[in-house]
Amino acid sequence: MLHIVLTRIDDRLIHGQVITAWTKITKADRIIVVDDEVAEDSFMVKVLKMAAPSSIKVDIFNTEDAAVTLAGEDTGERVIILVKTPKTVLDLIKAGVNIADLNLGGMGATQGRKQLYRNISISAEEKAIFKELLTLGVDVFVQIVPDANKMPMATMI
Repeated sequence: MLHIVLTRIDDRLIHGQVITAWTKITKADRIIVVDDEVAEDSFMVKVLKMAAPSSIKVDIFNTEDAAVTLAGEDTGERVIILVKTPKTVLDLIKAGVNIADLNLGGMGATQGRKQLYRNISISAEEKAIFKELLTLGVDVFVQIVPDANKMPMATMI
């Protein structure tokens, strides 16, 4: 299995905060974006790859291909997994990917979602998925930036 240093839900995926703060603190040298729609959008794939410095390898996979890649032989790379929703994380776990910790960094307000904390809004379905992840033993926490305190999701839902 690849060495996962951070799994983060952030609907912006790759952006300045991820690149400057999270890659530095985790010493990551690879980012794997997992999103079925984005993986099929060649324009978005190009944009996301251009958003990262050349020193960081970026791959964008659908959930199925990501699960296969993540379960592969450890290459020595330090990998950040970025997803937009908790369902993707649950699907990866059900496909055999070992995700012990989950950082909730940003889920914007949309129809059907209620604000949980600052820039994090979740729907009833997403709340149920978070509860399932907690039941599976995943340490789910809110931490917008690395120097902020971790807030356990269990106390928020």
